[in-house]
Order: sequence, then C-alpha cells, then structure tokens
Amino acid sequence: MLETVVLNGLPILPEFSERRRIVFVFHRFTVYNKHLNKLYTALQAPRINQRISARELRVIGPKGENFGILTLEEALKKADTFSLDLIEISPTAIPPVAKIADIGKYLYEENKKGKGVKKSHSEVKTVQVKLATGENDLALKAKSASKWLGEGHRVKVDLFLPGRAKYLDEKFLKERIERMLKLISVDYKVASPPVKSPKGMSVLIERS
Repeated sequence: MLETVVLNGLPILPEFSERRRIVFVFHRFTVYNKHLNKLYTALQAPRINQRISARELRVIGPKGENFGILTLEEALKKADTFSLDLIEISPTAIPPVAKIADIGKYLYEENKKGKGVKKSHSEVKTVQVKLATGENDLALKAKSASKWLGEGHRVKVDLFLPGRAKYLDEKFLKERIERMLKLISVDYKVASPPVKSPKGMSVLIERS
C-alpha cells in the first residue's frame, strides 16, 4: 500500500538527492520514492482506502464513470478491481464523494491545477437543469461543473421553470437543484444560496 507523507517545509530526507530537494521546495513538486513506496507531497492529502471513515460514498470511476452510492466495502472492492486507490475527494458532500484513481497521479494533477488557478482568470460558468432532467443528463452536467470548478471558475446552476412551475413549493425546487449538486465530484461551497431568478431558481457555487 502506498504511504503518503505530507510535508510542511524543507524535506530533509536521506533518500532525496540534493537536486530533488531543490525541485520539491521551489516548485512544490510531488516526489515518489519507488524503493520505499512513499509519496512526498506539499499538498494536504485526502483520506484514501481504509483511512476513509464514511460508511457510504458516491463513487466516481477512473474515467469519470458514475458508480452511484456504494458502501465503503463495495467501493474498496471496486477500486481493487482497477488496481487503484479509493480517494475521498469531497468529504463534506452528503454522502461524501470518492474517486477511483492512482493517488500519486491524483495529487500531481491537483498540484498542477492549483498553479493553473492562480494564473487563469476566473469566470462564471452556467449549467441549466429542468425539473424533468434525467439522471444521465444530470451526471453529464455535473461532470462539466466539476471540471469548471477544478479550473477555478464559479458555476451558476439555473433551474429552468416554465409558466406555473415558478410557483411550486420553494423547498421542492431546492431539492431539484440538490439532485445535481450531489453528483459534483470536487469539493465545493455555496457562494450564493438558491434564489428566485427570471427563468426560475439559481444557485452559485465555487471551489472550497
């Protein structure tokens, strides 16, 4: 099993060459030591595999597949079939969201995303859903929203309400928006709570 070591400063470690120490410090690079099977990273590592405490998880596959809600035992078995790790990527979601991936590659990509967010200009992207939007379409829209959030953009989710649908119970309308939010595979927070809009109801979310 891969051991992940999160470092807060200069890695004074005998297994690193001086050049690799310099690369790590100045570029915040993720270093994997094959001999010791350890991953050294400056990122706050997510819980993985048996360290995950949630009993149930919404599981995303290595290629973005939606495996739905699984027990922790089922999710670990699913990850084992791919010979990959189970990574808890959104612990505050209900239920928490986990992705099946290689932990080393995942942390490396997250590190690159973090650098890209600082350089790129943030935009507000829009996803529109309807009362009758099916699960497959919701999953596709959530995948797009997850991608945009990962790039540092805010995402506005519009629930389109035609005619008299605008007068439906507000609690029910919020639940329809929540259907899609539960499928988002990155950790996010609500920047602006659901409010009535000219076309229906909208909520603004951003990467937490």
